[in-house]
Amino acid sequence: MKFLRPSDDTVTAIGQLSAWLVDSQPERLLIETSGSTGRPKRVVLSRSAVVASVEASARRLGARGQWLLALPASYVAGVQVIARSVLAGHDPLLVSDLDFAGALGTGPETTLFTSLVPTQLHRLLDRPAQVEALRAVHTILLGGGPIDPALRSRATAEGLRVVATYGASETAGGCVYDGVPLDGVALALGTDGRIRVGGPTVFDGYDGDPALTAETLVDGWFVTADAGRLDDDGRLQVLGRIDDVVISGGVNVPLPAVAARLREHPGVEAVEVLGVPDEEWGSRVVAFVVGRDEDLRDWVAEVHPRSWAPRQVVVLPELPLLPTGKVDRECLRRSA
Repeated sequence: MKFLRPSDDTVTAIGQLSAWLVDSQPERLLIETSGSTGRPKRVVLSRSAVVASVEASARRLGARGQWLLALPASYVAGVQVIARSVLAGHDPLLVSDLDFAGALGTGPETTLFTSLVPTQLHRLLDRPAQVEALRAVHTILLGGGPIDPALRSRATAEGLRVVATYGASETAGGCVYDGVPLDGVALALGTDGRIRVGGPTVFDGYDGDPALTAETLVDGWFVTADAGRLDDDGRLQVLGRIDDVVISGGVNVPLPAVAARLREHPGVEAVEVLGVPDEEWGSRVVAFVVGRDEDLRDWVAEVHPRSWAPRQVVVLPELPLLPTGKVDRECLRRSA
């Protein structure tokens, strides 16, 4: 199997993937997950799964072109940026330090696309020159974590076209765009609300872990760790991870709902909410906040039960991030 290592430089990874995409007898691709919620896993993807994702994405976006790479090339979102660009006949444009203006130079010569995580978009919107550069981009795919509606509204107001994606390494990247599965992708919900994904983009298993493969890959379906529901028009709404409901003082507390409420506070720039072990409460709800601690418990209690309000608020200058741009939840949990 071909293993993309995080230590590989971006140019090397692009060369490896470009060769792999045209190899007459391709090995399967081995991608290590980010480990944002625990132990990293080694996901095995066939080339047909990656290509199926590329083709379905192009059909949904209604165009092909050159992609700007602002994500690590060794993770699935970066792999897909490279694959989409190469299969459209273009080398990807490398973006360093979120400098899209510098990457574009004198201007685009073809249709442009990029893929970001919410933290990156948040930072870019505070940089007028970068916002101007992003207006030349046909579509920004935004995934890798919860998307604050205010963030998306702000991007739209700046003239940026954003599409929210849902997926995982196990689905060859984003496979649901704005709540609607890509062509060929099947969605189902278990009795517990757990999201299941089927179709040609699903992975082949976990390298070296047959037990986890058997638990997660069931009859061709990828059984995710996420809870969801389908709204009246059939769009998927991701409610958060199954294990993001903790029992604190005997009360079930849905952490994504608490985090969503805190993001609405005018003094909060970014937030992550976790449950940490506690002798008294079982799990203690902790909010890690970039911004100001201004009666945040009361803010949550205005719309939710007071028992959902965080029992501890940790104010940080910034949230720790993994190389993928996702919040390093395990780092936060260790610091609580």
